[in-house]
Amino acid sequence: MPEYKAPIRDVKFVMQELLECEAHYQHLGYQDASLDMVDAIIGEAAKLTEEVVAPLNQIGDQQGCTWKDGVVTTPDGFKEAYAQYVEGGWPTLSQSEEFGGQGLPHSLNISIAELFSSANHSFAMYPGLSHGALATIEAHGTDAQKQQFMPKLVDGKWTGTMCLTEPHCGTDLGMLRTKAELQADGTYSLSGTKIFISAGEHDLSDNIVHIVIARIPGSPEGNKGISLFIVPKFNVNEDGTISDRNGVNCGSIEHKMGINGNATCVINFDGATGHLIGEPNRGLKCMFTFMNAARIGVANEGVAAAEASFQGALAYAKDRLQMRSISGVKNPNGPADPIIVHPDVRRMLLTQKSIAEGGRALVSYLAQLVDIGHAEKDEAVKADAETKLALLTPIAKAFLSELGFESTSHGVQVFGGHGFIKEWGMEQLMRDTKISCLYEGTTGIQALDLLARKIIGTQGEVLKPFSKDVTVFCQQNIDNPAMAEFIKPIMAYAKEWHEITVLIGGKAMKNPDEIGGASVDYLMYAGYVTLAFFWAKMAKVAQDKLAAGTTETAFYEAKIKTAQFYMQRMLPRAKGHAACIANGVDSMMALDSEDFVF
Repeated sequence: MPEYKAPIRDVKFVMQELLECEAHYQHLGYQDASLDMVDAIIGEAAKLTEEVVAPLNQIGDQQGCTWKDGVVTTPDGFKEAYAQYVEGGWPTLSQSEEFGGQGLPHSLNISIAELFSSANHSFAMYPGLSHGALATIEAHGTDAQKQQFMPKLVDGKWTGTMCLTEPHCGTDLGMLRTKAELQADGTYSLSGTKIFISAGEHDLSDNIVHIVIARIPGSPEGNKGISLFIVPKFNVNEDGTISDRNGVNCGSIEHKMGINGNATCVINFDGATGHLIGEPNRGLKCMFTFMNAARIGVANEGVAAAEASFQGALAYAKDRLQMRSISGVKNPNGPADPIIVHPDVRRMLLTQKSIAEGGRALVSYLAQLVDIGHAEKDEAVKADAETKLALLTPIAKAFLSELGFESTSHGVQVFGGHGFIKEWGMEQLMRDTKISCLYEGTTGIQALDLLARKIIGTQGEVLKPFSKDVTVFCQQNIDNPAMAEFIKPIMAYAKEWHEITVLIGGKAMKNPDEIGGASVDYLMYAGYVTLAFFWAKMAKVAQDKLAAGTTETAFYEAKIKTAQFYMQRMLPRAKGHAACIANGVDSMMALDSEDFVF
């Protein structure tokens, strides 16, 4: 199993040098988030992930979770590690001080979450899902509900889930059958079955608080009739203490491709007591509070997977001897050269590195936009941040999860046949990471959200704030010869992005299927261009540091060289997506469904 080392230097580069987190935090009123505090938190997170959480990764995969009579037991060591996680105060990091949190920025928490996900994806999911439940209750719950549920969720003694999917419907939530009937005391009785519920049952916490969508009898059909409920595993008294067992049971756990250390559950609600969140039939709107937060979290998983796979592949490539370099012997004292000298291995390693480091910059930027949404006093600035989040969240979720999975495939490939063997741990990373392309909305669903709802739905208005940032950066650096190799491609691709948007809009007026046919290619195109923008910004920071006379020459030179690789070898992939969009949807829809034969 690869030995995980938290990429502390690069995390600090992104937070402190690229995104200037200290000024960002001070402006928003996060006075406690000094650079010393940030450094200390990252350092402690690195120790915990490297020494406690990462060693459980392979154990979790091998043992998996076990289910017996509705009780789920997590793999050896998970319970003790989670207790240490809670004792260290990690669940409280970015939560409201009113409910026992530390009140630190979301962007700091997202950087810490990456380390846990790289170290052990399955383990990181247990506390990770609580954030969505907390965000929903805090945004839409009553004062009584907040006092009842939030303190224990904040301190990690309780965990949370999101219960959306049902056996007969996945993304089409309007087809749900779980019903919620009003009771005399104002609570609701919920009955129905949910599937694919991550961390739906386990032995790590004292209670599990489910956020559940259901339909109240008599509500409108489809999405307009969805309501949202808090349904705890154990009922909770008004003072926040645990009462009797609720009608919530785990019917089974799924036997999966990966993330075996996390329990993916079938949850049955048999007359379970639920508490309405928000107004009846407004659950879909409330649900997006945790869905957007969860999608950024999944984007972060893609970054984490790319980092973990890169670390394993890099160590192996430096050590493994195989063939001689085609440009001459590089290891004259050995029987062969290390495989890292071969161009194709370099291609795979640099692909992983450019995805991990570029993705880290994008996700951290999104998390800063979330900070602004929480704490900015200027409503115009806040609205600008919300618009950028609306555009970039589906791009980051789908693009980075797809490229994270690609990175794990490269990790297996670098190892060759050994990559296919379980003991090396590379194939586990690949199996664990595929889920990130699926849950919280598949790549296709994110693409439709981006193109149909966000782009076409606003007639392109959602593009303007981020496009302005790109334009301003390019104009500021267009006369800098050292930046020409980055600025010129970005300007050309940004122009083409606009042209593609107009092209699809025109075609969709004649044939709405053009939106569905173009959507994934459009999202991937947008992803490559967006990451190019962040790589250009990182290259500029590195150039400035080198010009100022830094002692870390190798670090900053590597950043520039990786940026050059991205521009020359990754960004051109967007051209293929542009060509597919231009070719239209006709070939996709030419066959009638009954003509698909084998």
